[in-house]
Amino acid sequence: MCKDIVANVKMEECYSGLSLTFDGSEILRTKIGNAIDNVIKHTKMTPTVFDNSQNPESSKPAFYIEFSDEVQRESGDFFELVLKELKIDKCINDVV
Repeated sequence: MCKDIVANVKMEECYSGLSLTFDGSEILRTKIGNAIDNVIKHTKMTPTVFDNSQNPESSKPAFYIEFSDEVQRESGDFFELVLKELKIDKCINDVV
């Protein structure tokens, strides 16, 4: 279990998102970015990905992965693969 990354999933009608908050270290930034890239290559899905970890005005460094509309139903599988790759077995809101 990865204790250095806090995962949070939000799902609504026509939207789903996964945030991965961490301490801003370059090692974790690279690890998270690589995990997302690997899952994108594996699934061929193309979520919108935001990385605010290098923004000096950001309060909490994080990656945000978002899906909307027609692919929202398959997004849960994508999120699970990212979490598995990062060895995260639970989100803070208990969705996964």
